[in-house]
Order: sequence, then structure tokens, then C-alpha cells
Amino acid sequence: MWDKPESLHIISNTLFGICFVLILYGALHYALHLPVFALRVVSISTALNQVVPAHIEAMVRNELHGNFFTVDLERTRRAFESIPWVRKVSMRRHFPWRLEISLEEHVALAHWNEAGLVSTHGEIFSAETDKLLPKFIGQSDSAAEVTQMYAAFTEQLAPLKQEITEISLSPRRSWRLRLNNGMLLELGREQSKQRLARFVAVYPYSVIPMQQNYEFFHAGKAPHKNGLQRKEEYVDLRYRNGFAAYLSSTANGLGIIGKKAM
Repeated sequence: MWDKPESLHIISNTLFGICFVLILYGALHYALHLPVFALRVVSISTALNQVVPAHIEAMVRNELHGNFFTVDLERTRRAFESIPWVRKVSMRRHFPWRLEISLEEHVALAHWNEAGLVSTHGEIFSAETDKLLPKFIGQSDSAAEVTQMYAAFTEQLAPLKQEITEISLSPRRSWRLRLNNGMLLELGREQSKQRLARFVAVYPYSVIPMQQNYEFFHAGKAPHKNGLQRKEEYVDLRYRNGFAAYLSSTANGLGIIGKKAM
């Protein structure tokens, strides 16, 4: 090999190239870790309505590692998204030492089951709120569907000036609504929107007269021992051609004949 100049030339060039790459890597590594590139400013570009600033400060102090070049943005993004009320996080570097963070907060729409909240996007998240919100009941994978149907049912009930305080979807996919006047609506599994639309259309001519008759015949009587004049009203809409309404504190119910369907 020593008597072959071409081979020696190739070997020397290869070794020189390897040494050059190693030197370049070392220089680049040294330059990227210079103190001049340390992150000095972390700015939040969005106004915070629910997120506690102390949680942001703790996250910056404990989870933000590296400098302008070496900070792991994906890991940092996931850490910030674990903060209560944070839905989505985006990050952007600004040379040479600033990191801009944009937070999107959850907007709570309702309580979810016995714990947690559900957002306007139909996403379940863990947080606490003092707001008076409706209650959603369902399986963990049905939050988006319940949210969508809540919006549809709310729009249908607008003519009655009634709001939904509780909506539930059973494991058998049966819908049930509770309104702010205490009325319980059983919609069943099929044609729930059509059934509710039929109820809304005849409500002024059916349920309201029953309520008025009850109030007329019980006017001046002593209230119930629990302080209420009447208990909740139950309306079963699982009929093909009508529904049945029942005022539980009376022996009378209003029935509209029709074949029952689930």
C-alpha cells in the first residue's frame, strides 16, 4: 500500500474530510450553546381568561430547557398543553433569545358526568369553574355527539323559551332532556329531532293547558311539605304519532294516543 501513491492520497483525503467534519461539528455545537443564545424572554401572545399565570410561570421555570437553538418545542408544547384550561399551544422562535407562546383556552359548555367539563368543541377536559352550566351525561366517546345534539335541541326549544339543564345519552343511545322548568323529556333512540319538533309544535295547546288546569284546581291550597306546589313533569315522546305527559303530583296525565316506539 505504501508504494501506491493513489491509495495513500485517497486515504489522506478521507481522514482529512473526517477531521474537518468533526471540527465543524464541535465548532457548531460550541456556537449553539453559547450563553448569548440563552432564552431570555418568553412571551404569551394571547390574553388569558381562565389559565392561572402562576401555572405558566411554573411551567417556564421547570419545563423549558435549552436555548434558542436547542429547546425542544414539541416536548415543551405538550407540557404547556397539560395546564388546566389549555386546549392548544403553538410556539415560535424570535432570534436571538425570545420564545413566543400562543395559548388557546377551552371554553366550557357544560359539566361532564360526575367530574370534568366539556368544551364548545365537544372535548372533555379537567378543570374547575364556578359558572352555572348544564350537565352532559354520556359515554366518554360520545362527548362530541352530545355537544352537537345539545346545540340542535337548544335551537328547537327556542320558541318555548326553555333551556336545557341536563342532556343524557344512555349506553343504549336513548336521549333524555331536562329543561329549566323541571320538565323531563324522554326522546328515545329514534327520530329524536322529529319527536322534539312535534312536541314544540303542540306544546301551547297540550301541556300548557294541563299546567293551567292544575294551577286552577290547586289555587289557595297549602303547599307540599317540601315547599313545592308540584313535582317534576314527565313527557314521554317515544310515540310514533304523539306523546304522553304526566304531572307526577296529580293522578291525571295528558295522553295523545299513538303507537309507542323506542
